[in-house]
Amino acid sequence: MSSPRSNVDARGAGIMVVLCAVLGLHQVVIKLAAPDMAPILQIALRSGLSALLLILWMLWRRERFDLGGATLPAGLLVGTVFAVEFIFVAEGLRFTTASHMAVFLYTAPIFTALALHLLLPAERLRRHQWLGIALAFLGIVAAFAGGLLHTGIDRQLLWGDCLAVLAGVAWASTTVIIRCSKLADAPATRTLLYQLIAACVLLLGYAGLSGQAGRFSLTPRAWGSILFQGVVITFAVYLAWFSLLRRYHASQLSVFLFMTPLFGVSFGVLILHDPIDRSFALGSLLVLGGLALVGNPRLGRSKAEQPRPATGPATGAAAAPAAGSPRRPE
Repeated sequence: MSSPRSNVDARGAGIMVVLCAVLGLHQVVIKLAAPDMAPILQIALRSGLSALLLILWMLWRRERFDLGGATLPAGLLVGTVFAVEFIFVAEGLRFTTASHMAVFLYTAPIFTALALHLLLPAERLRRHQWLGIALAFLGIVAAFAGGLLHTGIDRQLLWGDCLAVLAGVAWASTTVIIRCSKLADAPATRTLLYQLIAACVLLLGYAGLSGQAGRFSLTPRAWGSILFQGVVITFAVYLAWFSLLRRYHASQLSVFLFMTPLFGVSFGVLILHDPIDRSFALGSLLVLGGLALVGNPRLGRSKAEQPRPATGPATGAAAAPAAGSPRRPE
């Protein structure tokens, strides 16, 4: 039996704030290096690097290295959807700002909550969570409306924003596939490895077919972006996240992830000088408020209704029992 989880203390909270700040740099770093290397190629190469590091980590821990068997169909499916998610991210960053991508990508928990509400009886949404979904969608409408009503509308920006929302839908789809398939009981490392390998292969293919594979310059900025994403974001942050899941309640940790879009917008403004209009600012606040409500299923429950903390091992699916909680940091 695994040891029981504890409430998040000051140490855990501090680590989560640092992780969210690092995650907030993700889209900013991709956008910053875009003049030297196409975003799609950056993500493909970083996925390959992360997959290699994860394989070495699994061998060092003597974990079973098995991508076949009963999990193979679901693994191939979730890997393909994961790759599609990052096609939307990479293509979206060609047209929209890193700040917009940070907010719209994190609408994923909303779509996850809606899908799991329909598919899993244990994931039924409560009244305040429906309010959160309504607020989030109102925020999306407000953010888009600002651009639609603006004189001299930037259609490229709106197209990039749409791709960012589609990336959020794809991210939600990976969570739903995992929760409703054989991967629900698979080790988290195996689930992630399916996604990383598929992303590397499919994104390299997409980069070649779209003519973006040959558009790169091996500058320090490009190398720095790949190393930061591959070593820090997709590998080190992942390990830190699941290390925390073994110690603290997953539902409490997941709430901290909603700070990531705030860091993303802040870094986008400070580093890339992304413009922020009032409509987008208002929409972002509504989205984040809605996410906070959806990600807290215990809100409004009496003590008698409070579920006991889960003590089972934290896998890729069980890591976030709250409806709509992100399965992995992004």
